[in-house]
Amino acid sequence: MTATAEPTTQVGQSRLRKEDARLITGRTKWTDNIDLTGMLHIAMVRSPVAHGRITSIDVSAAKQMPGVVAVYTGADLDAEQSALPCAWPINAEATPPRHVSIAVDKVNFAGEIVAVVVARDVASAKDATEAVEVDYDPIDPVLDLEAAIAEGAAPIHADLGSNRWVTFPFDSVAAGATSGPTADEAIAAAEADPDSVVVKRRWRQNRLIPAFMEPRSVVIDPTGEQMVVYSATQIPHVLRVMLGVVLGLPEHKVRVIAPDVGGGFGGKLQVIPEEILSILVSRRLGKPVKWTETRSESMVSAHHGRDQIQEVTLAAKKDGTFTALKFDITADMGAYFGLFTPAVPVFGAFIGPAIYKIPSYMAVFTDVFTNKTPTDAYRGAGRPEVTFAIERIVDELAVELGRDPLELREQNWIKNTEFPYTNAGGLTYDSGNYEAATAKAVELFDYAGLRREQEERRASGDPVQLGIGISTFTEMCGLAPSRLLGALGAGAGGWEYAAIRMLPTGAVEVVTGSSAHGQGHETAWAQIASDQLGIPFENIEVLHGDTQVAPKGMDTYGSRSLPVGGTAVVKAAQKVVEKAKKVAAHLLEASEDDIDFEKGRFSVRGTDKGITMPEVVFATFLSHNFPEGVEPSLDSDYTFDPENFSFPHGTHLAAIEVDTDTGKVNLRKYVCVDDVGSVVNPLLVEGQIHGGLAQGIAQALYEEANYDEQGTLVNGTFVDYTLPSAADLPSFVTDRTETPATSNPLGVKGVGEAGCIASTPAIVNGVVDAIRHLGVTQVEMPTTSQRVWRALQEAKGRSTQETPVDTHSPGAGLGSIDPNNPQGEVQ
Repeated sequence: MTATAEPTTQVGQSRLRKEDARLITGRTKWTDNIDLTGMLHIAMVRSPVAHGRITSIDVSAAKQMPGVVAVYTGADLDAEQSALPCAWPINAEATPPRHVSIAVDKVNFAGEIVAVVVARDVASAKDATEAVEVDYDPIDPVLDLEAAIAEGAAPIHADLGSNRWVTFPFDSVAAGATSGPTADEAIAAAEADPDSVVVKRRWRQNRLIPAFMEPRSVVIDPTGEQMVVYSATQIPHVLRVMLGVVLGLPEHKVRVIAPDVGGGFGGKLQVIPEEILSILVSRRLGKPVKWTETRSESMVSAHHGRDQIQEVTLAAKKDGTFTALKFDITADMGAYFGLFTPAVPVFGAFIGPAIYKIPSYMAVFTDVFTNKTPTDAYRGAGRPEVTFAIERIVDELAVELGRDPLELREQNWIKNTEFPYTNAGGLTYDSGNYEAATAKAVELFDYAGLRREQEERRASGDPVQLGIGISTFTEMCGLAPSRLLGALGAGAGGWEYAAIRMLPTGAVEVVTGSSAHGQGHETAWAQIASDQLGIPFENIEVLHGDTQVAPKGMDTYGSRSLPVGGTAVVKAAQKVVEKAKKVAAHLLEASEDDIDFEKGRFSVRGTDKGITMPEVVFATFLSHNFPEGVEPSLDSDYTFDPENFSFPHGTHLAAIEVDTDTGKVNLRKYVCVDDVGSVVNPLLVEGQIHGGLAQGIAQALYEEANYDEQGTLVNGTFVDYTLPSAADLPSFVTDRTETPATSNPLGVKGVGEAGCIASTPAIVNGVVDAIRHLGVTQVEMPTTSQRVWRALQEAKGRSTQETPVDTHSPGAGLGSIDPNNPQGEVQ
């Protein structure tokens, strides 16, 4: 048997995750696993009313229940609670509505906290919430986006005078990204030009619930010199700063720890009311407290994502050349702002032109308040929404022109010889090769063969029709640079921090300000540091998620960890090497200029004299024989702030079968070829792509948060909020091309959101393509069997009052179609 040689480098290897041993053997330390001496437990009383005034709260019965220590209302805590922060309000001229942690006299969405119960155990706390009696004077809820901003609409927040928070226009001409005409002028000219065509469509982005695996949880320990805050959060460093801002806590007296965190998808990118209330209660009682949400609590109170009305216009010459693009997007903020709520839709403005050369571009975003759960970042945050809009409208134009949608895309996309390229949104794409990714995807998919099959099925009248969905996308990752974020009104920078600690025995500690919650940082960062320092992968420990251990950082979101945080690790390691060169030169009695470093060994150029990195580290620890005037430490840190975003891209192709008798949609085949730049760990990249695909496909086929006329979330459990399982998805065919980024030394671009951004329009394009020849031009997301069937019946001009039996769907054959129940849930 031939022995397999150890890889000469770690970067590029599919290393198994270091984290997984503890995660899969139950040795994980979730926040809810933390148990402190004398700890009390908190449960929240939440409003079942979406909009109303609190007329009275009676907590007397709850206070008398066994195990109950205290019950607090908004009136009790209002003087201490301040308002929750919004770090990116977009509208700098107005003051956001006061979003308090616990309602005082008015509630604005079902799920808002109105009382806090503290007890000696979880069960007693939850039981006592049932004994709190709250009376409300209901107010008609504002639920429809367009009705919310119609003339005469009653404002949810009276002090604002309107439910319209801001209208943010981006004009490529005004921004200097393109040189005239404006999009409106170009569209008007195209409408008057017989050699041009203008396509206009209106779509709805369904409201989604992040549904992270681990519920949110908070533990507060006030008993030491510092207040220790344990939270299942994506942003321990940001949270620490915000606690100082909101509660006036001295920052140096607060330690925030994010232990093992079980997923987030943007849903834990937040300063939550429960963190504030847990601190206030703990401070009042002088005891540790814990709050852990139930799943049903999470569904109504953790922020939601998406929820937009999109009006999209694309103008082109009849030869297919794009001439203008315009988005008019109305976005549902929900009842209040979270940390980034008003900025999330606007973030899509700059990437809206996608991979295409568009001479005139405009995007207008209107942020609107409603009496629903607040929205905020959800995997992709603004970029999936505009990607859906551009990729759907390109397919519509292809139909209008009688063109193959893939060929039309190729005609208009940026060629690989044109990089760097400044898009109509003002972003400079540094690298890419859309041709290579598409060619590989087409081959893996058998695009020509499936098109032939599609024609055969149409010709034969097969009841199961075949559609081909396409999405060719790019996105902006590595959320930074700080100067640009500042120019856009963000309340924070985009840098990231890392430190390298060289231990005397040759091991290494890598400290990172990015905070993992499933991405695999402990593995990837160790691979990067191993190559940079020449230290074995196994001898490197990655530390994160604790503001005492990693004193600063900007945390994890926006596919920024590797392009920004990983680069900080590289830069810190390079500083270690430069310091160590001085010591090695002294020990080898050579000039520092003659010292080379490769694979963990310092050598004198042109000789066989050398010394290893661990030997230099130990010599530094002893400092017995050490160069004069040199600090006896190799430890180094670095704060990296990139000069540009990074721009992954890819081509995603879906083969969709639609049963025209029942409306059932079957995802038969899914192929994606992504270019995420240089790859540190292919196994981690595959995991991120697969997870993103599942969530993007889920938006297209399964997921939607539905509210009734009273503003109650009617599918607030996993029984009726449909999440796909592995059984609902095919085995994905994935591959990569690589064009390294030029914005960082690793050449990486980011991968966490790619699958989620690209897959949704690919699926919907495929569904519509399967049945367009039958007269269907649109199926609203999620494209459930019922919605597809209704669209088919409407296209045929038949009644839609009878529902077909679909033996493959939950609740098959039960219930009837209800216009207030568009997903067709069984009532």
